[in-house]
Amino acid sequence: MTKVDEAFFDAFRQRVAAQEISRFFQLELEDVGPGRARVSMVSRPEVANIMDMVHGSAIFALIDEAFQAAVNGHGTVAVALNMNLTFHAAARMGDRLTAQTQELHAGRRTATYFIEVTDSRGGLIASCQALAYRKDTPWEFA
Repeated sequence: MTKVDEAFFDAFRQRVAAQEISRFFQLELEDVGPGRARVSMVSRPEVANIMDMVHGSAIFALIDEAFQAAVNGHGTVAVALNMNLTFHAAARMGDRLTAQTQELHAGRRTATYFIEVTDSRGGLIASCQALAYRKDTPWEFA
């Protein structure tokens, strides 16, 4: 496992912020560390579905960003193998949604995670169980 330090996380945060998808959904990486991450976004009309509710793809983008940060927070490249998402409640427009990731198990090649999305009142919006494939390739930031 690669040793990670604050310089790694600073470079990682910059890389996340530079993603077009992060800017489009206005995703904010609030916390990241080995096996953990917290990402938030404010729901807005640009991410509405035909019923004027938050589109599921926006919630998935929030979850996927938190998952990506947590699995790569160990300092080595990791990619998603499977994600199982359940929607529990509709998110309201203008609400701040937060995805919190918890590492359940990290083996040599695979790791399992649980991600919850809550609204600003703490209500459960969605949950996801995810499986990652961990490579031996260390992250190197130019």
